[in-house]
Amino acid sequence: MENMSYTETFTLTGFGDMGKTKYVYFLLVLIGYLLIIFVNVVLVLVIFLERSLHEPMYIFLCSLCVNALYGSAGFYPKLLADLLSETQVIPHAGCFIQIFVIYGYVAAEFFILTVMAYDRYVAICKPLHYNNIMTDRVVCKLLAGAWLFPFCFMILVILFSSRLPLCGNQIERLYCSNWSVVKLSCVSTTLNNIVGFVLTICTIGPPLYFIVYSYVKILIVCQKSSKEFRSKALQTCLPHLTTFISYSITSFCEIALSRLDSTALPQIVVLTLSLEFLIIPPLLNPLMYGLNLPEVRKRVKNMFQRKQVRAVCNMPHIVKT
Repeated sequence: MENMSYTETFTLTGFGDMGKTKYVYFLLVLIGYLLIIFVNVVLVLVIFLERSLHEPMYIFLCSLCVNALYGSAGFYPKLLADLLSETQVIPHAGCFIQIFVIYGYVAAEFFILTVMAYDRYVAICKPLHYNNIMTDRVVCKLLAGAWLFPFCFMILVILFSSRLPLCGNQIERLYCSNWSVVKLSCVSTTLNNIVGFVLTICTIGPPLYFIVYSYVKILIVCQKSSKEFRSKALQTCLPHLTTFISYSITSFCEIALSRLDSTALPQIVVLTLSLEFLIIPPLLNPLMYGLNLPEVRKRVKNMFQRKQVRAVCNMPHIVKT
């Protein structure tokens, strides 16, 4: 067992034997990743360049897009490389870095969505005090907390998982997941289970409670307000609510697959459910906000129109003789 207690590399067995179809998957994944980069970068640039969008709601949205780019960078480049490789392996250190990035992205997403819910709660339930409450200093503190707490949690997860002696090196996924590594342990993982359970509850429980509480308060205020006020409130809350629901569902699928025996399910179902949180939210979030928030939609449209005008102006003119 001593000879098997440490492994320099892990083998990702979720790919199976794809044959020539791996090139088709590579093309689809590449298009998907480029699309994720494009829509998120566009939204970040629009918010960064437009001074009128330098408000808490849009700053939090920008943070959400940056987090999507961060999480995607921890998964897609490695996946693309593996699709073109004969063997899908990842170094020991690289595996834990990927765990840190992907699960840090998951936790940060919940905290950022919680901060966004608080912003909507103050804007709708306490509109007269909004500017006094959501100051630049408060916004910075909220963003710092939304990023700092998840990564502190992930440091604990990595510390407890990396100390385990392992009796195997095969991970039945397309990426390194923490539970897949823990299952390879030669010793009891009771402590890891307890720490993982506590951190999962701390990551999901408080955000879920506060978001539900915020929307209950928002609904109460909307019921007592005019139809025009309800329409405006719904317009700003609908993208956030849709984002939170979709992200909660996709994250639940990942947690359930990690903890339950998924061998009875078809491989394609397991892979699809395990990848949803890395595919749907990074692509859906900027599209939802870009299409539903008039200010963002207008600025995006103006940005592309300006580029088209510049392109036409820079074209060489043909002088007829």
